[in-house]
Amino acid sequence: MGRLSPEDYRRAEKTPVVLVLDNVRSALNVGSAFRTADAFALAGVYLCGITAQPPHREILKTALGATDTVEWQYFAETKTAVEALRAGGYRIYAIEQAHGSRALQDLPPTLSQPAALIFGNEVSGVDDGVMALVDEAIEIPQFGTKHSLNIAVCLGIVAWEFTRRHRFNRPYEK
Repeated sequence: MGRLSPEDYRRAEKTPVVLVLDNVRSALNVGSAFRTADAFALAGVYLCGITAQPPHREILKTALGATDTVEWQYFAETKTAVEALRAGGYRIYAIEQAHGSRALQDLPPTLSQPAALIFGNEVSGVDDGVMALVDEAIEIPQFGTKHSLNIAVCLGIVAWEFTRRHRFNRPYEK
């Protein structure tokens, strides 16, 4: 299957995307974020506020070992994580249904800088104070009656789209 060993994974090229979990309540969702980050070789996961941290039992249940391969950091305040990412050259995206948000499919085909993707609390979304700090809000178009997705599903869709644009839509090189 071509799976990397944990040692090879640590040395492998990373997709310049960091997942930021802003007060995510479910440790199962956190574990899913780790597993998705591992699948797409993302640069890391930032856990903020009340978001559970490894080695929480429910994280380990859904992460299936990804907490051992994916780089992660904890921040008591999401704003501090955003400031650190911005200082590192990241463009900050809230994944949120918000006034003026852009549909995921309308992102430019090629992304020119690293991306931080903020996913909010399952009930209240991304904190308003954090929303004031982002460069842009992105949302997944939905056509049913609920207009919401489980955070793990949402995270997988958005992480893949950013991975695809960073890894496969690079400018043509001779």
